[in-house]
Amino acid sequence: MSQTSVNLSRRQLFTRREIPDWPALPWLKEAQFTDLCTQCGECVKHCPTQIIRPADGGFPRVDFQQGECTFCYQCAEVCPEPLFLPKTEPAWQAKAVIDATCLAEQNVDCRSCGDSCEPFAIRFKLAVGRVAEPQIDISSCTGCGACVSICPTSAITINKRHLGSEHVTA
Repeated sequence: MSQTSVNLSRRQLFTRREIPDWPALPWLKEAQFTDLCTQCGECVKHCPTQIIRPADGGFPRVDFQQGECTFCYQCAEVCPEPLFLPKTEPAWQAKAVIDATCLAEQNVDCRSCGDSCEPFAIRFKLAVGRVAEPQIDISSCTGCGACVSICPTSAITINKRHLGSEHVTA
């Protein structure tokens, strides 16, 4: 097989749907993923939060709309292929990002993302004459996705594009 991964941007052209920039799976050796993954579905069957779903081409992918990753490492333990890094390595470098559809942008108070964030990476900055605005402390964010499915406007995504920022705000 080729040494390149699946180009999801081309698929998006034909399907006309937004393909999230979510990480495929935690601890995944992404460079070898499409070459070595046999789409056996063991990771899908053994995910306790059921966030791993078959995606394009049958390859497993995390779907944070279903819930959060608990970083249990079961997907890696049951995989028959050498696709995963050791558990001692970081699960992934992806972080939460809040976009302009956040209710705080419309001056509506909603703190569901902050309530669901176990590492308390989402904090709320007070503003005069406005509701408090969520801010993500990138250094505290684990990329677990607990804030994604709870957001009533789907304003939060977990992706790899905003690395290097100290804070990402709405």
